[in-house]
Amino acid sequence: MIISRTPFRISFFGGGTDFPEWYNKYSGKVISTTINKYCYISLRKLPPFFKYNYRIKYHKTEEVKKLSQIKHPSVRESLKHFKFNDSIEAIHFADLPAQSGLGASSSFTVGFINSLKALQGNRISKKNLYLEAIHIEQKKSKEFIGSQDQVSAAFGGFNVIDFSKSSTEVSPVLNKNNTTELEKSIFLVFTGFVRKAQQLEKDKMNKMNYNHEYYKQILDISNKAEEKIYSSKNIVSDFSELLNKHWWYKKKLSSKVTNINIEKIYNYGIKNGAYSGKLLGAGAGGFMLFLINPKKRDFFNKKFRKFTVVPVKFDNLGSQIIYHQDNI
Repeated sequence: MIISRTPFRISFFGGGTDFPEWYNKYSGKVISTTINKYCYISLRKLPPFFKYNYRIKYHKTEEVKKLSQIKHPSVRESLKHFKFNDSIEAIHFADLPAQSGLGASSSFTVGFINSLKALQGNRISKKNLYLEAIHIEQKKSKEFIGSQDQVSAAFGGFNVIDFSKSSTEVSPVLNKNNTTELEKSIFLVFTGFVRKAQQLEKDKMNKMNYNHEYYKQILDISNKAEEKIYSSKNIVSDFSELLNKHWWYKKKLSSKVTNINIEKIYNYGIKNGAYSGKLLGAGAGGFMLFLINPKKRDFFNKKFRKFTVVPVKFDNLGSQIIYHQDNI
């Protein structure tokens, strides 16, 4: 039996520029960090006593005989891609809900591939792990998804990720003082509803040429944020100025990114003293990220007592095999 643990992520800047439709023509830059909330995958070969050959448990339970009958795209396509022919049981559980803007679907894919390679008796590098996950999701499963989540989930840590047609470069941010200040200032609020990112991302992709200038501005903001992470003497203030601009441009990419309920949460946070905020992920639901004065955390907890507030710390390890037992 294998158990993998793979972190979720918070993306500060650059979302949208990590889609190959963009960075294969221009360039992309994402600034993000993984957090201490995780996706777990338990994987084992099934003993020959069941009426099915594949048992996959996530928010649904699949028990099927043929590989082609598996509905979960990442599981089905990963098993095909890595030519895994044994009967298998995969169980997924997580600290936070899926479809909430924290890269959960790619954390699943990264964690599943990591577990599968370990079950085959192989190790996989962090680079090959994210490359395989991108291949499975974008090429095999034909999903409308970017490339940042797979990189973050595989590597872990606070990173600047540069995308181009020829390569992906991951640069860990080594300014401990500034990353610590950001960590202390994060206030994460669940909006109360999840959403399917696929349709929203497809809508953005269809409008990419029309929104070309907005994507350029988002990329420019990411470049400025990269400079600030090393040079700033007040990183929370500097990041907040850029984060509010990023949120403005993000909403321009599609009318479906925000709605009345999301705007109420954002405005409520700013009204009560949050320095900045934005919705994480594709939009339309999930988690709202605020940057606040850490001395006022108790005040914000009281103000948002009707919501689910999730305290987080930064993760530095990426996807890990945390249990490996042979012949079970």
